[in-house]
Amino acid sequence: MELIILKIGGSIITYKDRSKPEVNFKNLRKIINELIGIKKKLILIHGVGSFGHQIVKKTGIDKGIKTKNDSVNFAETQRLQNKLNCIVTEELIKKGLPAFPFQASSSAIMKNGRLIKMDLDVIKGLIKLGVIPVLYGVPAYDKEKGCSILSGDQIAPYLAKNLKIKRIIMAGDTDGVFTANPKKDKNAKQIKIISRKNFKEVKKMIEGSSFIDVTGGMAGKVVELINGAREGISAQIINGTKKNSIKNALSGKTIGTIIKW
Repeated sequence: MELIILKIGGSIITYKDRSKPEVNFKNLRKIINELIGIKKKLILIHGVGSFGHQIVKKTGIDKGIKTKNDSVNFAETQRLQNKLNCIVTEELIKKGLPAFPFQASSSAIMKNGRLIKMDLDVIKGLIKLGVIPVLYGVPAYDKEKGCSILSGDQIAPYLAKNLKIKRIIMAGDTDGVFTANPKKDKNAKQIKIISRKNFKEVKKMIEGSSFIDVTGGMAGKVVELINGAREGISAQIINGTKKNSIKNALSGKTIGTIIKW
């Protein structure tokens, strides 16, 4: 059975534009309903939206730990994002899906903002048991800075490369990648395929997120997925808010933007 990484954006499972952490249960439950009965093995990764970006932007801990107060904020961010992970896995379990909360930062080691090591033995074991590991983006220990942001966009290609997974699906709130931000520019056009032929041109066109995003927005996602594509990992960016979009992508339908090298 094929093993796929599905990354669900924080912009669709939380109200990312709100000042206080709040879950978008309508979207979360819609997505979960689409996973029921899927004949695939899954690793889920979710963004944290309002459970992380606001506090990180406010405190600046993405730049590292320099004071005692930074350490407190680092810990509080972990707590908040753990809370969201527990909510997500609880909703999955309610539907009979064996979701296992998994805190990537408990074993991850970063260096100047890049993930260099993470223990994968538990994830391998969980997959063999038929369990769904559910990871999330989170500030993690950094050898140089004290801490830095371990985004879900970094975790996905890292897992794919090291676990020999060939497909990543990223579900956000737009129909893939566009020539401009479609939320701001009505003339923005969808880019159906990103490859070595047009990557440089695409990189110049795409903007960051419409909301507060300390991980680089859409541009950051594409760069991380291109890194994976160079290793033979195909990726797909879709609109997870649309009915059956995740179900269709998992089934192999070509929707959104495909990234390959």
